[in-house]
Amino acid sequence: MNIYHVIREPLVTEKGTKQEKNRKYYFRVDKHSNKHEIREAVERLFNVKVTKVNTMRMSGKRKRMRFRAGLTPEWKKAAVTLKEGQKIALA
Repeated sequence: MNIYHVIREPLVTEKGTKQEKNRKYYFRVDKHSNKHEIREAVERLFNVKVTKVNTMRMSGKRKRMRFRAGLTPEWKKAAVTLKEGQKIALA
């Protein structure tokens, strides 16, 4: 799988930016990618060493548009921990 298809976008949230001092970064990733693919993609894209990858499947939420009910799409989130002394400049 192409590394640009594995990593969709970085998640820049208040909770996530607090974790940057612990060398943890969050990304929205492809639903079908595994931890090995995510590790390789982050290492090649940002030229860093990854020590740990945790993944979570985020379920879709119920939403309403006027009289119709529906769901937002499901997606996958990855928490990537970097080696000591390394960081990623996001933004």
